Amino acid sequence: MAEALTRDQIEERIKDLPGWSTDGRKIERSYAVPHIAGAAFIVRIAAIQDGLGHHSEATLGYKAVRVSISSSDLGGHVAEHDIELARRIETAASGHGAA
Repeated sequence: MAEALTRDQIEERIKDLPGWSTDGRKIERSYAVPHIAGAAFIVRIAAIQDGLGHHSEATLGYKAVRVSISSSDLGGHVAEHDIELARRIETAASGHGAA
């Protein structure tokens, strides 16, 4: 079973993920992206999540996509697989014009 990371551990792991932040219980990021490209980005995020068998919240707004990740099986805390999901989303972002 996955173990919850401490806030310090989370901060260390996301320091190379630009724009990502934590409150100690979740990691999140907002991307500026044109609306239609944002919708395509949301679909890509869903595919990444499905491939990992791990899901997060992704919200499409006008010219923005917001992602919030934590593990429900850990009571809403962050584990290593949450960091991996963020890394994969970050890699996919540029292909959708998300900054």
